[in-house]
Amino acid sequence: MKRTATYTLAALAVLGLLVAMTARAPIGGREDPFPSHTFSVEFEGIAQTSFREVSGLKCETEAIEWREGNDPNTIRLLPGLSRCGPVVLTGGVTTNQELWSWYQEVLNGASPVPRKNGSIIIMDQGRTEQARYNLYNAWPSSYQFGPLDAGKTSSPLMESITIQVERLERLR
Repeated sequence: MKRTATYTLAALAVLGLLVAMTARAPIGGREDPFPSHTFSVEFEGIAQTSFREVSGLKCETEAIEWREGNDPNTIRLLPGLSRCGPVVLTGGVTTNQELWSWYQEVLNGASPVPRKNGSIIIMDQGRTEQARYNLYNAWPSSYQFGPLDAGKTSSPLMESITIQVERLERLR
């Protein structure tokens, strides 16, 4: 009899706990962040899209300080110039030379500077597009490859290109 009462009380306690947890659950469910490894890169006229890493997707706005003449002890803040990037694309060196050729135009002093629009596409686990960051009036300002290391026989040779961006916009 005591054992039955103990089991009944334990079952009621578990049931009460489940009801309490359900009552506090958020409505509409949870939204998980996207994985950082499922992305693609697109630039006008450039087919090289397999990159290991994309960094520098950022915009920043200066804060300008000023004081009103009648209140010299209070500093006011206004938004100033906004800057985006630069974005750095890193991937393995292949026979594709499109990024190098784009940078070569800048090195050779092309006028006007060869600007392109592009996108960084964020995908979910099923490789369905979930977010898109558009890059406007972009041009390459730096190209780097290496290091070359005879001791690392299983490491791919990497290259990175730094892209200056005038404007960044998130869609979706």
